[in-house]
Amino acid sequence: MNEYAVSIDDIRAAASALDGVVIRTPLLENPDVNAMLGGRLLLKAENLQRTGAFKIRGAYHRMLGLTAEERARGAVTYSSGNHALGLARAVQILGSSAVIVMPSDAPAAKMQAVRDMGAEIVLYDRDTQNSADVVERIMSETGRMEVPPSAHPQVLAGAGTAALEILEDAGGPLDAVLVPCGGGGLTAATAALMAEAAPGTPVFSAEPALFDDTRRSLEAGYRVANPKGHRTICDAIMTPIPGELTFSINRDLLAGGATATDAEVSNAMRFAYERFRIVTEPGAVVGLAAVLNGQVPTKGRTVATIITGGNIDIARFAALLQDEE
Repeated sequence: MNEYAVSIDDIRAAASALDGVVIRTPLLENPDVNAMLGGRLLLKAENLQRTGAFKIRGAYHRMLGLTAEERARGAVTYSSGNHALGLARAVQILGSSAVIVMPSDAPAAKMQAVRDMGAEIVLYDRDTQNSADVVERIMSETGRMEVPPSAHPQVLAGAGTAALEILEDAGGPLDAVLVPCGGGGLTAATAALMAEAAPGTPVFSAEPALFDDTRRSLEAGYRVANPKGHRTICDAIMTPIPGELTFSINRDLLAGGATATDAEVSNAMRFAYERFRIVTEPGAVVGLAAVLNGQVPTKGRTVATIITGGNIDIARFAALLQDEE
């Protein structure tokens, strides 16, 4: 047992609980890409997960941790899309219900998919409102249970099962792991797992260049917010500030933070499609983009990154690939 909110034992228990519910997604490898990079590049394809992203792992595991009475009251959360989709499916499977607080500029396709699964959406303005305040109001008015995107040990344990699968399937030691980072839950769970199961394996957060709050917070030693008003194509990881719980883990365990510009992200989306034949959303490939832009060396090394989701409509996917220079 480690000193953090999630341990390898917690993650292994979550893996048992999620067996038969989530998909064990493939760890993709392309020998031609490896030859080009001079090392091994491994992509954990969570874009092939149920609801198109890793988020169902944590959402479903947290819902399992509620009592029958709490599940009957229903869940509430905030999300720009992927956690919303994961929770909507989780409550559907378990016979519960969910209210999702979503930013008004979230992709329309994600909103429609959430509604299609029966969840209710409450919109907020990410520049003028705090999503946590909206969630708190709904909780007080309805008695619903919060199932946060990352700030709960059971959510972290569920998310960490993706990293556990990487370790089990890699076929050898890893020299670096990059995790696309928004609220920091998947990053923290991965870092905690590696610290116990593969000590010495460096884990890096990967963020859009204008939303690198975790990288800047790591350098400062305390949580630093992103400036308001900026935008990025990586809508899934446009978070205002690192979470308290997740940053307490990431501050101690991460080796550092990598970044990528929107143009580099578009390039990585094209690369993933052309070389691995997978459809990805922008935020999902920030780790891959940081490998391709040289921030994490691959020559003579084995580097893994999690492709966190693939929830993007085909028109936007095609447009972003056309934007690649």
